[in-house]
Amino acid sequence: MIDGRGRSLTPHWSRRSSGSEDAAATLTVLLKAITETAAADYSPGQIAAWARPEQRTVFEWEPAMKARDSYVALLDKEIVGFSDVDPEGHIDMRFVSPPPSRRGVASALCTRLHGHARAHGIRNLSADVSITARPFFEKHGFTVVTQLHPMTAGVPMTNLRMTKMLASAR
Repeated sequence: MIDGRGRSLTPHWSRRSSGSEDAAATLTVLLKAITETAAADYSPGQIAAWARPEQRTVFEWEPAMKARDSYVALLDKEIVGFSDVDPEGHIDMRFVSPPPSRRGVASALCTRLHGHARAHGIRNLSADVSITARPFFEKHGFTVVTQLHPMTAGVPMTNLRMTKMLASAR
């Protein structure tokens, strides 16, 4: 599929070791997703506490991304989303930049994580998801286990612990 500017809307995948070439782009995606997309479901104070753009640097973000088994979604060689899964099947982050939202980027990342999990013998996936992300995760077979109320930079938040059992690979 092609958009009005002649760009492919089909994400092109590249598994990255989350090196310095990905750190700035994934940090930008994170901040845009929080401050633009999640702003519909969280107060300005919660968004400010969650995003903390003045406290996040590429220098600190890069090693955190290297420590994860992460995937990035590329649209015309631009990173527009990323996600990860740890060896126990916990998805720590799944963020998509607002401009390409609702074009299958998050679903493609989810499919990629499912494949990774199955290939590594992971039978259950879990994630602590935002109110904003809940419908997406439900659409992909996750169920709510409990509602959580963590403090983020001293501000109370609401998110949900969700899980999904994966079918065995045949």
